[in-house]
Amino acid sequence: MTVRGSSRHPGTYGVLLAIFLLILSVHLVNTASDYDPYKILGVSRSASQAEIKRAYKSLAREWHPDKNKDPKAEDMFIKISKSYEILSNEERRSNFDRYGQMDDNQPFGQSQHQGFRSFHNSFYFDESFFHFPRSRDFADSKYLLHHAQFNSDVLPDSHRRPYLIKVTSEWCFACIHIEPVWKETVQELEPLGVGIGVVDLGYERRLVNQLGAHRAPSIIGLVNGRVTFFHQAVVREHLRQFIEDLMPNKLVEKITDNNYLSFLDSWHAENKPSVLLFDQVPVVPLLYKLTAFAFRDYVRFGFVDQGDMHCTRLLRQFNINTYAPTMLLFKEYTEKPVDIIQARGMKRQIMDEFVSNNKFLQVPRLVNQQLFDELCPVKQFHRRRKYCVLLITGEDPAFVAGNKAFLDFASANRKDILRFAYVYQSQQQPLCHVLLHNQASLSPQVVILERRSQAGKVLYRSVSGGWNGSEEDKYRLHEQLELLQKDPAYLSSDATLPELNNEMAPIFIIQWMNAAYDYIIQIYDDLLYSNWREMMPILSLIFSALFILFGTVIIQAFSEPGENKPRKPNRPPKKDFVEVTELTDITYISNLVKLMPGHINVVLVLANVSKNALLRKFAKEVFSFSGTQTLHFSFLNIDKHCNWMPSLLRSTSGVAESKAQSDEDEETSDYTGHVLALNGHKKYFCLFRPVFTGDDPNDSSSESSFSSDNRRKSRSRSRSIHHKLDRLGLWMERLMEGTLPRLHVPAWPSLDENPNTS
Repeated sequence: MTVRGSSRHPGTYGVLLAIFLLILSVHLVNTASDYDPYKILGVSRSASQAEIKRAYKSLAREWHPDKNKDPKAEDMFIKISKSYEILSNEERRSNFDRYGQMDDNQPFGQSQHQGFRSFHNSFYFDESFFHFPRSRDFADSKYLLHHAQFNSDVLPDSHRRPYLIKVTSEWCFACIHIEPVWKETVQELEPLGVGIGVVDLGYERRLVNQLGAHRAPSIIGLVNGRVTFFHQAVVREHLRQFIEDLMPNKLVEKITDNNYLSFLDSWHAENKPSVLLFDQVPVVPLLYKLTAFAFRDYVRFGFVDQGDMHCTRLLRQFNINTYAPTMLLFKEYTEKPVDIIQARGMKRQIMDEFVSNNKFLQVPRLVNQQLFDELCPVKQFHRRRKYCVLLITGEDPAFVAGNKAFLDFASANRKDILRFAYVYQSQQQPLCHVLLHNQASLSPQVVILERRSQAGKVLYRSVSGGWNGSEEDKYRLHEQLELLQKDPAYLSSDATLPELNNEMAPIFIIQWMNAAYDYIIQIYDDLLYSNWREMMPILSLIFSALFILFGTVIIQAFSEPGENKPRKPNRPPKKDFVEVTELTDITYISNLVKLMPGHINVVLVLANVSKNALLRKFAKEVFSFSGTQTLHFSFLNIDKHCNWMPSLLRSTSGVAESKAQSDEDEETSDYTGHVLALNGHKKYFCLFRPVFTGDDPNDSSSESSFSSDNRRKSRSRSRSIHHKLDRLGLWMERLMEGTLPRLHVPAWPSLDENPNTS
């Protein structure tokens, strides 16, 4: 069998392939160059932003897929949206005008068609050329978030409702996999009030970097401006629980027969109305939690389980229908609700309207500037004129009757143009000083005011006669309100009010602890769920720092002692040095009478003759205790203050007097060498009497040759000054142990500077 070679030259295939690639590249370049956002929107290159916006709105209404059934409507609508996205941003528009650039991340001088998409970040192609389906569902288009929109709208709104945000991208097959679950979750949570957002990873790089989402798909929860990533299996129940866990814990309080009275009566301390939801489910519904989260700054929320046996009295008292959820709203009068709604299918719009119409007490207390701005808005038009009737009162029980009368008056005179409120003068002193002309009011005062500007300018008038809650006061206030409605010029005084103090603001340490807790949780979440490839730079920095730290410690531990330390000259240590203060009429008060609790002053009694010898001996004996911060050392000159020691001993208890009397013969009123430990705060002292240990213990002849009386006289005569403090060290140890007897005195005797005073 003979095999013949092909008649074509082998280079023919290479030429054909090159021609094919050339034709393909020309087609792609022509397609890219044909894309012009100005042509799509039908505006000129010099068009203003207003003209671009009008053209976009007109074309968007025309080509919206919900209204236009043309098969090309979806593609055209996306092109219109992308064109407006480019031209509405001055930076992107400038880049396109200069270089044909449309993407912020594309280098200057390179153009890219909207239909081009990245595959493995290296090969670009037109998806219409291969007729691949789009990975992005059109239903996500209305939820698309941009960087500016996120910071201006979504972030502030996250303090009123939680957001569930999906990070996706083109040609993300995992995104296609979770799309059915995402649709079901959006259909369930959006009617409840959860915000929904979608971020394109390829087009919103700045927003993606701000959120910290570097891969698709990612699901993010946003509450109070804090970003939290979802890390569980993408199941509808998990996503619902994820949103519920993001909200604060104590939004809704569980109410039973035992605590409903305290819950309703807390309106005075919390300065908020109270809402009770009665339902047959054992757990708080998510819809109710979301409503409580939105109005948590205005209203307190409680939940009552109708199936709970501990709620029967509560259900009977308010005559609750157990077949439909019921909401009751209470204000100052807790015996009867001010508003009620009852419906089988409770919806978010109904609940929001119900709470929003009753989010203030009948007479709320002004506790911050925000509440003042909402209750007493600035006058804008004549028909929207609002007058604020303000009671300046106090917190003492003496003001309760007047405050109650003001509440009754406000309840009986409810009008759209009148807003009643009160302030505590002690809490809002700057505001009260302006309205009262810098005079402290001892009795409550009523001021009628009208705000004229956001800067604080108001017109006001004080009601003469003050406010005691009498019928005469009510009649006088009612008369002046009638005059005000007939003649707005009745408010004759003007002033500029300062900003109100925020009485409900948490203290700094609580704010710091909350911020630290959020930061720790965020770090833990990042370490637990982050991609280790992304964490490598941070981990490298941490390990480098630890290596340097421990390396330095190890080097210092194994280095020669004193190898790197500068040598200091040898100096003799200070031995037997104790700071001893003399008790005089100046130091007596501070060192004894006003001595701090727990501190003790050890006082040596001496005379002029024995001063030097006793001080040297005293310093040696107490030197080992001189490092104690609660001990102070002083000396008292008995020649200057001869009366103080006898007066102190006479003022002690009977036991002390008997001991002092028994020793009087022995000591012949010689108190030199006595040491006292004085506790000035508790008014007691411990006494050390001098002893003699100078005799030779082996010399027993003297003890056997004299009688007991002769031995006492001989020892007294031979006692030297130097040996009086021989056992002071042992006495100091017992003092520190607390085992010494304590002699209490009713009061410390005063020092007498006259040595001749008997």
